[in-house]
Amino acid sequence: MFSHVMVGTNDIERAKRFYDAVLKVLGGGEAIRDTAKTGHQRLFYRHAGATFCVSEPINDEPATAANGGTIGFKCDSAEQVKAFHDAAVAHGGVSIEDPPGPRQGGAITLELAYVRDPDGNKLCALFRPKVAR
Repeated sequence: MFSHVMVGTNDIERAKRFYDAVLKVLGGGEAIRDTAKTGHQRLFYRHAGATFCVSEPINDEPATAANGGTIGFKCDSAEQVKAFHDAAVAHGGVSIEDPPGPRQGGAITLELAYVRDPDGNKLCALFRPKVAR
């Protein structure tokens, strides 16, 4: 359904340090840096058929986080959820809501961690264990 997700930043170098570290936990590499026709800097992270982008706002207004918005990143294990969280906090992110760990999600238990990136964007690391039937 989605081709990509893009968030804005007010400090492209800070965002690069943060997302290089956090997305490395998920198997992504460093960003591909691009300069828009307008001269604004953008970062593209590609992994497993998905693209996550960070951009200086092209309208020259300050980047702001979406109130009520969350970007979820799929993890392969509970340990990867914790590593994502820890990398985020170590690189300028802020842990929010409950500590990383299990949450009841209907009939299954999910492993979740929530953080805000240095620009205030809300990120979720999520592992959904396979349920035996």
